Amino acid sequence: MTRSDIGQTLALRLFAAESAIDAALIQTARLAAYLPEARAGAYLSAVTGQKAFEDTAQSVLALSEARGHIVRTHGRLAALARSLGLDVLAVGPVDKPEDEPPIGGGGTSGLICSKTPVSRKPEAC
Repeated sequence: MTRSDIGQTLALRLFAAESAIDAALIQTARLAAYLPEARAGAYLSAVTGQKAFEDTAQSVLALSEARGHIVRTHGRLAALARSLGLDVLAVGPVDKPEDEPPIGGGGTSGLICSKTPVSRKPEAC
């Protein structure tokens, strides 16, 4: 297995981890948003379930922190790849805040490497 192959596998797994954290954050935030409605709909006292409200809020915070950690991991792995002279590789939505103009069409998913434009086939890189 070449360094390029390993880098490609790392990129795919990193994107999967980022997506999983985002999905968990979305679902947990939806739960947190629904708790007051559920409490009111069940005609329960405002103090009922307060610990569940607090724990759910802490879960959102923990997932937000995890997201920050994986974003920093992404940056560190990208820097490592550059220092090793590996081809640029992106997986998933490729637009970054600093991209002006956007390079991925505002959310294109796929693989990007220095050898080809956008490809959904790993072997293109």
